[in-house]
Amino acid sequence: MKTPNYTAEMTARLVEEYQNGMSVDDLANMMDKSVRSIRSKLVREGVYVAKPKTTARKSDEPTKKELLRELEDIAPISCDGLMGATKEAINELLSYFQKAN
Repeated sequence: MKTPNYTAEMTARLVEEYQNGMSVDDLANMMDKSVRSIRSKLVREGVYVAKPKTTARKSDEPTKKELLRELEDIAPISCDGLMGATKEAINELLSYFQKAN
């Protein structure tokens, strides 16, 4: 018979501590298990809540797509194929056409 990795008491304590706000890292240290093992157990118990992924942009600068849309609005050229250009190059084109207008 295989020995279980977690006894019923360990599981109950793990779930209780997690629900009381203890981090997965701290639980792993306390139980002398890997973070992955603790997380998997909490998932199987139906209590683990994954951290939301952040989708924050790296900077407040406009993206290439935003720059190309702006360029299309003011320039009499097609911007198809310019997605491979650097942001600096697109900004130079924008500056040129903004001065021309």
